[in-house]
Amino acid sequence: MSLLGIFLIILAGLLLFLLEILVIPGITIAGIGALILMGLAVYLAFSAFGVLTGLIVLLVVLFLIIILIIIAFRARTWKRVSLSTEIGSKVENANDHGLKPGDEGITLTRLAPVGTVQFGEERIEGHSEGPFIDHKVEVVIVRIASTYVIVKPKKS
Repeated sequence: MSLLGIFLIILAGLLLFLLEILVIPGITIAGIGALILMGLAVYLAFSAFGVLTGLIVLLVVLFLIIILIIIAFRARTWKRVSLSTEIGSKVENANDHGLKPGDEGITLTRLAPVGTVQFGEERIEGHSEGPFIDHKVEVVIVRIASTYVIVKPKKS
């Protein structure tokens, strides 16, 4: 086995090790494969070139693993691969529509027990206070929760 072959085995082991750290966390085939390949490279260096070359290859492999771990766990490395967009939307708040208890509207869908209710031009999620309410039924707001209104059928 030549030094180039040993170098290629070490490189393949380091790539599997990097894959293990960044993509497939845990102890998987990539991590086990990396350990086997790097161990094989060190073994081949000892058996083909003697103790001195084997120790040099062992130290180089350990040094490269330590450097790879340091680079992989730096915050800047993770910032490059992390999603950093902000969510600009927010949950619609029922109080933002200027609604108040006693306002009248009409159901656009069946409230069984949740559906859509229209108050003027505003469409908002409505919950039935009691039994199910069919669509196109006039309703009155009983109370307002943070993201929806609780309604009951309007008495004729």
